[in-house]
This record gives sequence, C-alpha cells and structure tokens, in this order.
Amino acid sequence: MPVMRRRVFPILHVLGMIVMVFGLSMLAPLLLAELTRDGAQRAYDLAAPITIGSGLVLWLGGRHWRRELKTRDGILLVVLTWTLLPAFATLPLLLHMPGLGVADAYFEAMSGLTATGATVLSGLDDLPPSINLWRAQLHWLGGLGIIVLVTAVLPLLGVGGRQMFKSETPTPMKDTKLTPRMAETAKGLWLVYVMLTSVCITVLWVLGMSFFDAVVHAFSIMGLGGFSSHDASMGYFDSIPLEIAVAVFALLAGINFATHFAALRGRRWGVYRHDPEIRWYLSFVLLSGLALALLLWQRDVFLDLSDALRYTLFNTISVATTLGFATTDYGQWPFFAGLWLMFLCSFSTSAGSTGGGIKMMRAILLFKQVYRELERLVHPDARIPMRLGREVVPNKIVYAVLAFMFIYVASIVTLSFALSFTGLDVLTSFSAVVGCINNTGPGLGQVGPATTYAVLTDFQAWVCSFAMLLGRLELFTLLVVLTPAFWRR
Repeated sequence: MPVMRRRVFPILHVLGMIVMVFGLSMLAPLLLAELTRDGAQRAYDLAAPITIGSGLVLWLGGRHWRRELKTRDGILLVVLTWTLLPAFATLPLLLHMPGLGVADAYFEAMSGLTATGATVLSGLDDLPPSINLWRAQLHWLGGLGIIVLVTAVLPLLGVGGRQMFKSETPTPMKDTKLTPRMAETAKGLWLVYVMLTSVCITVLWVLGMSFFDAVVHAFSIMGLGGFSSHDASMGYFDSIPLEIAVAVFALLAGINFATHFAALRGRRWGVYRHDPEIRWYLSFVLLSGLALALLLWQRDVFLDLSDALRYTLFNTISVATTLGFATTDYGQWPFFAGLWLMFLCSFSTSAGSTGGGIKMMRAILLFKQVYRELERLVHPDARIPMRLGREVVPNKIVYAVLAFMFIYVASIVTLSFALSFTGLDVLTSFSAVVGCINNTGPGLGQVGPATTYAVLTDFQAWVCSFAMLLGRLELFTLLVVLTPAFWRR
C-alpha cells in the first residue's frame, strides 16, 4: 500500500487538472445544445459539473504530493487518463440515452477518444446535433492526445511534462526533440493540428457541407477517427469533390506531425522529401488503391473504371489511414480486397501521426532487419549498420520493435480467440480486433462498414474497448503497468 500511495498520489494533482480541462471541453456541445434547443441540454448540465468537480477532488487530493514526474509516473498517468476520461465521456451519452448500456456507452466513448470510430449507435441523422458534436470532439481531442495539450500549460503550474509526453507520443523514436522545451513542442504540434483542422473545415464547407457537418467531419478526419453525423457516413453526401478533399486531408493527418511542424516552422518544404516514411506511406496506400480498383473492375464489381477508381481509392485511403469513413460497403467486395484493407490499416500511417497501427516506421525497420539478417547469412562476420534516412538506428530500437511486433501479433491472436470463444464467427472476431487495436473502426463480417458494433454483447464490447486502449497506447505503455516490476521500488 505505501508503494501504491507513493506511485499514485503524486500524479493525482496532474490527473485532476486533465479531468477538469476535459470537463470544460463539454461546454462547446452544451452551448450548441442551448442554442439549438436539441433536447440534450440537461445531459451536459449534469455531465460537465460532475466531471469538473471530480477533477477538482483529484487535484485537491494530490496537491500535497506534488513533485517532478518520473518515467513511471508519466506512464501511469497516461494509462489512468485514457482509462478514466472515457468514463466521464460516457456521461452525456448515458444521461441523454438512458436505454444505452454502460458497456456500450464506454465502448462509444473509448472509440471516440482513441480515434477509432467504431460505433454501437444507429440513427445518427436523428441524434441531437450536440451529441454528434461531442462524439466528433472526442476524436479531435484524442487524435493528437489531450495530454499533449495539457503538457503545454503544466510548466506554468510547476509540473514538468517531459515524461508524460514521452509516454503519450505514438512513435518508437520517443527521445527525439522538436524544440528544447516540452511546452513549446506541445504548443507547436497543437498549432499545426488546429491550423490543418481550420483549413479542413473551410474546404468541406465551401465544397457543400453545412457548417455543422464540416466541423464534425473535420474533427473526425484530423483525428483519423470515423464518427459521422450520418448513418451513411461520407456516402450520405455522394460528392466527388468532397471525397477528394477528405482523402487529401486524411493523407495529411497520416503524416508525422513533427514533419508538418518542421516544415511550417522553418518554411522548408524539403523536409517532406527527407522524411523516410512518407514515400513508403503514400506508395503503399495509393498503389494499393489503384491495384484494388483494377481488380474490382476486372471482376465486374464495378462496370465503369471511373467508378472503380472513385470508390476504391477513397475507401482504401480511408481504411489505410485508419480514418474509417466509407462510401460503399466494401465488405461485399471479394474477400481478398477486404482482407488487404485490414492489412493496410495495420501499418500504413506514419509515427507521430494521429493514425493507428504499428506505424510505417516500425514496418520499415522490420523490413530492414530481415534484409540485414539475410546479408549476415552471406557475410557472417560483416558489421552491417541499419539506417533510416541519414541516421543509424541503434540496435536497442530494433530489439524494441521486434518485441513490439511479437506482443502486437500475440494481442490480436489472444483477443480474437476471446471473442471467438463467446460465439462470434472467426471473421467478425478477427476483423473486430484488428479494427479496434489499429484504431480503424469498421471491420468485416458482422462489424463491416454497413453495420455497427451493436451486435456485440457486453463482454465483447469490453474486450474491444480494451483492444482500442491497448492500440492507442501502443501496447507497452498499458502492459507495463500490469507487470509486478512496475510497482516495485
């Protein structure tokens, strides 16, 4: 118990601040509910004070334990934050929709904050606008990480944010600094994030969306989530210009935000050319889209090549970037096409983006390690350094990536077996786990793009919620807290 107290109490002060900031974010949908009189005002009238009040209690409870956060403090804070915030995010849903179960509400909130986009709700067109805004706002806040936002103001409160940022940032190269101070880094990343979101809203609005729909979908796009305000997702608009705009911004959100930051800060657009992930990322996604379009056209899924290119490219980009919007039911395509999309979402996006999966950087390192081992078979005594761009990759990073991949595959297998044990068919079980752990959203089978996750039982929903959390925190951050070594002095 003393060890638990020393480990937990110092972070309660910071956790309380994060919860209070999260509670304040409910004021935006509350204001919309008041202005539109959409019937959800009471839900936010109760949810916001409960959330802010709970954060205040945590803040007061930890104020006597304040100290500079250490590595284990940062890891635990991240895990508690991403576990606790979805619980508070459920309050507007539960209060407005009393028929919604706790497991489903937590699933929906976890899907929102982890920018997964899997949903148990239907009838989205008839939901109060403030509820749809709240769902999309969860994507936007969770996309880059609410902790990075709070990190920008923590130094002003006497609490350093370095360890939190390292635990939260989704990249295997966590020690890379963008600016000398974490606060400056967080502000820089969020500046880029806000700028791209604002441009995205403007473009969608100009191209024909209502301003409300533009905001909702831009929040989802930049967070690479997938919540829409319409059951038909992007298919509701049936607009080629809008689909092109969504695809372009999804591709931008799948690029390392550190690269965007460096390009805007130094006005040096050549940084995109030197980013080792971008050419692999764009090549895999776009060439896959073209190849699948030709395949579907050749198999008469689409009679017109232009239709094949339109629907296949959009849905390939959407799934590969882990955005999860759909304009057609790709679950009805030949089995290979759907399986390839599930494969793409596992690794396509760049490290440091808002996308999910193992990230392209790890995939590149794995490929290079396999090639290096083949070279060693030919030249056993050769010393063969591994390079990523112009930098030599230390072996400790390679070993960490190999361990990550083992746990990644083991997690998918274990969780798929858990769902299959409860009675789900193999395709639905596997694709649901892949869709959740990669924070993509739609899967195949009973959880395909034309359906929702409402078919899941409560236990299955909790399993998928755990998969989303596991994927969003990139496995190690969550699993290390479950080891005895973490709690030893």
